[in-house]
Amino acid sequence: MSNTLFSINNATVRFLTNTLFKNLTFKINQGENWALIGESGSGKSALLQTIAGRFNITGGSVNYYLHEEFNYSANVNESIGINNKLIALVEPRHHFRNLSNTTDFYYQQRYNSSDSEDALTVDDYLQTIKSLPRPNLYWTFDKALALLNLHHLRDKQLIKLSNGETKRLMLAAALLKNPVLLLLDNPLTGLDVKTREEFNGIIKQINDSGISLIIATSVHEIPDIITHIAVLKQGEIIHHIPKAEFTPALFKPNVDDSIDTVELSNLLNIDKNPIKYNQIVYMDSVHIKYGDKTILDHVNWQIKTGERWALLGPNGAGKSTLLSLINGDNPQAYANNIVLFDKKRGTGESIWDIKKKIGFVSPELHQYFPTDNSCLQVIESGYYDTLGLFRPSNKDRAEIALRWMKALEIDRYARTLLKNIPASAQRLCLLARALIKNPSLLIFDEPCQGMDDHQQLHFKNLVDTICSLSNVTLIYVTHYQHEIPNSVNKVLRLDKGKVVS
Repeated sequence: MSNTLFSINNATVRFLTNTLFKNLTFKINQGENWALIGESGSGKSALLQTIAGRFNITGGSVNYYLHEEFNYSANVNESIGINNKLIALVEPRHHFRNLSNTTDFYYQQRYNSSDSEDALTVDDYLQTIKSLPRPNLYWTFDKALALLNLHHLRDKQLIKLSNGETKRLMLAAALLKNPVLLLLDNPLTGLDVKTREEFNGIIKQINDSGISLIIATSVHEIPDIITHIAVLKQGEIIHHIPKAEFTPALFKPNVDDSIDTVELSNLLNIDKNPIKYNQIVYMDSVHIKYGDKTILDHVNWQIKTGERWALLGPNGAGKSTLLSLINGDNPQAYANNIVLFDKKRGTGESIWDIKKKIGFVSPELHQYFPTDNSCLQVIESGYYDTLGLFRPSNKDRAEIALRWMKALEIDRYARTLLKNIPASAQRLCLLARALIKNPSLLIFDEPCQGMDDHQQLHFKNLVDTICSLSNVTLIYVTHYQHEIPNSVNKVLRLDKGKVVS
């Protein structure tokens, strides 16, 4: 029996008209667990998808030896299909569908009671997961739920899960397939501090069950069970070495984080007199309940113009629901005492009146944002608060969109479809979309998910510069303390729907 689980040798990998890798060589042996590190666009995610059989491979050779582990008899034509079923890939974005199985979930569905009923529960979804019929399968339904702390969420609809809860569910679903090889693409993004601290133990239990892992991750978040590291740069593996031989010197990201303050001042229209509000947000004993589940428990919050807040709390604390009340996405705002921009909700101001004053980005917006527009069109759509550009492009506004792309270092993607660029660049496009209309309030919900070190630092510096040049109000959500901009000086912390500090 070969000691190799998977190998690819001198292969060319293509997706549509793009060549992702040339002369790609990579091998994982039994007993090895690999971490893939590199800057955004380096090819980490593409390598995982290549191993999972998602891309067209020409030249060289590709070999899978996974089914031999279970003496699974297969002819040559069956081999690739069997091996693919023994590989589980957990991606950053989910592909959940409604109960009717006719449409994918859509943005805002979780807040519309009639539409959210058209969603599977966690229990229903996991019951649909099938693995190959092999003896002595280790990961049972109960074991997977216990490991990922999902038992208390079994009756919760998928659409109502928090970002971090969704991440845990996707990992549980992968385990129920009992794969030989588990591929994880940035698995820690969206997870709260407690779950991240537990991640080493979670991964060790998975590995101890006989599953080998390949994880695309940050250089700062390499799990203990990793034995080997591959460093990628611009579609090439530049180092592949045992973990014990890895040093940070082998990974040198771009460190130029300068901000063009003159250009930023021009983009922000500093000379223009903004509308001044006494109260950006005023919430008095806000209470949100779905069935027997209390999501927000008598929350009080007051935000004045120019204040910069961090909104913190574990997964499922109620942060996204709280933001949905501010952003106009949740109709339960009308049943509560909420004032936005000096006007009480329910006194005649429309959702669009509210949205035009807010620049917003979140993991959910990224998940459900249509990807068939060019990046330039996506950013220009921020003027109209639409999920994509549904009108002819305006030349002047397109030019401003391009200038924002340059400020965020993504102008090379201007004419590329959103779906064909790295996930981190997609997020930066949505951030530019939030900034383009110079709103009174910026709401950044986990904005740096999936970004490399340079992108995170550059964006943080950009936000601090915007705050120093303008009187913009900011709400910033993150699970990483180092991501919080220096301009943030107020904190609201939630836990189980209650304000705890």
